[in-house]
Amino acid sequence: MPIIQSLDRSLKIIDLFDEQNRELKITDISRLMNLHKSTVHSLLKTLQLHGYIDQNEETGKYRLGMRLVEKGQLLLQGLDIRQAARPYLVKLSGQTGQTAHLVVPDRAEGVYIDKVEGAKAVIRYSRIGRRVPLHSSAVGKVLAAFQPPDALARMLSGYGYSRHTPHTIGSEQAFLAELERVRESGIAYDREENEAGVRCAAAPVLDHSGHAAAAISISTLISHVDDAMLERFVALLLEQTRLISLQLGYRA
Repeated sequence: MPIIQSLDRSLKIIDLFDEQNRELKITDISRLMNLHKSTVHSLLKTLQLHGYIDQNEETGKYRLGMRLVEKGQLLLQGLDIRQAARPYLVKLSGQTGQTAHLVVPDRAEGVYIDKVEGAKAVIRYSRIGRRVPLHSSAVGKVLAAFQPPDALARMLSGYGYSRHTPHTIGSEQAFLAELERVRESGIAYDREENEAGVRCAAAPVLDHSGHAAAAISISTLISHVDDAMLERFVALLLEQTRLISLQLGYRA
């Protein structure tokens, strides 16, 4: 399949920006892209012309443009599952006091597409559009566990099991065993596998074929939510995901 080089480079420039790199100098972009500064300048000016890149007038650094927000909102508005799940997220957050998240699969990651902040929530790191790994997140485990075998094989082809904490799953064999447990119980946990002191639970939103269209999770601090309380939260989580799944046509 032919690749249009300038378009490929432009998209890679956009991908350079993340939570750690909200603004970048042209010299940084040139170095990261391994391209001459003049080439990068032309690409940036084209992206800036169309609103996908903006420039901080005070520092001269580049950042993502508002056109991406506009397009992102159009995408989110078109996701029926987000509309269907919203009232259940609100209810779950209200019942538990914790932040409830809605996450959909995208290749070998999950992507937050909605969240409702809980009144008692302390954790604030999540945001809509943020990506999460499969092997170290509760939602990632759920999204992987309830995929068709061929889709799961594609997800895990070349997958890297990066360790974020001493508790993170570090191999495909261990991950597949974990997925089997998730299928049996219908619930997945992140037991301090992404961040020390943080424990999450997630359950699948199933489509008519019984595969995961999305996952819903609640995030808690171990210091604030003990095992008994988390068990009560999980029962509420399973009930809300069951109701959304019924809306999507799932029949057990």
